[in-house]
Amino acid sequence: MQDVTVVRTSVQPPYAAHLRVYEPLAAYPEPDRARWQAWAAEHGPDAAEPAQPVAAAVLEEQREALAGLAARTPRALPERESGRAYLRLVDGVLYVCPWATRLRSWQALEELRAGAPVALLDTALPPVARAAAEADRERWRAEHPDARPWILTSRWEVPVHWFLPFGDEDRCFVPGGEGPGGEGPVDGPGGGEGRGGRPAALFYLVPMAQARRRVARAFRALREAAPDGDLVRGAERVGRWLEEFHPRSLVELDYGGLVHLLGPERLLADRSAGELEEGLRALRAGDTAEALRVHGELTVRWRRVLALRHAN
Repeated sequence: MQDVTVVRTSVQPPYAAHLRVYEPLAAYPEPDRARWQAWAAEHGPDAAEPAQPVAAAVLEEQREALAGLAARTPRALPERESGRAYLRLVDGVLYVCPWATRLRSWQALEELRAGAPVALLDTALPPVARAAAEADRERWRAEHPDARPWILTSRWEVPVHWFLPFGDEDRCFVPGGEGPGGEGPVDGPGGGEGRGGRPAALFYLVPMAQARRRVARAFRALREAAPDGDLVRGAERVGRWLEEFHPRSLVELDYGGLVHLLGPERLLADRSAGELEEGLRALRAGDTAEALRVHGELTVRWRRVLALRHAN
């Protein structure tokens, strides 16, 4: 028998945040409903209570994606849609957020094509591969005209308008925990992860009805005060996206890999959703100066985080 070398690696998710919708199991048609139910029965939920993050499952998704890129024949896009989902159990109800990896990969390709230099794009993904992916997507769209992603992703920042569905009371910060052997946390650039323990997480979780109500109120106030502003356009985009899902869904904003970028002190101090709420209250009360101050400070703070993508 040949000697086998086992290489153990530590994978952290990329510096990206995620906005997710978890629909109740009953909202899914068959055979999807039976598939998710069977998966939950075999593997259990990723989060069995509202205050528990799905960070471990996020790492699993990242490892699966890296395995595809590191294969003998690297795959720029998945050949078939993922059969996995994030599962949350709240008050005895199972909520499902499908990974929809293939659909999200197509969207990421569109973003790359819109923002990357042509030379870099051609090197990373040759024109022939892009054309094949686009043709594949058009065929898929014809068969799934109402398809929409359950997950939106933002790299290197949380867009300010993503905080609109949430309040400070919806915030949950879980520090990196100790491993089963008692090992302490590993502090990298940010919150770290315990060796063998749970990864750090910062997320917001709220019922869909409350999320829609907050976004609608914010949109009305912003449209009257600044109809051409970025925040009002962001509120409209988020509001339209939320309307695509079951009214009894859950909405989650997950800082994802940004916890490793921001660091424990900044995570503990971060109250972005609450600050945006304060600014909107000031705006509805007619205190435009205070609303502008709050929004300006929040925007500048997240632009500083975004600027880190250019650091070496």
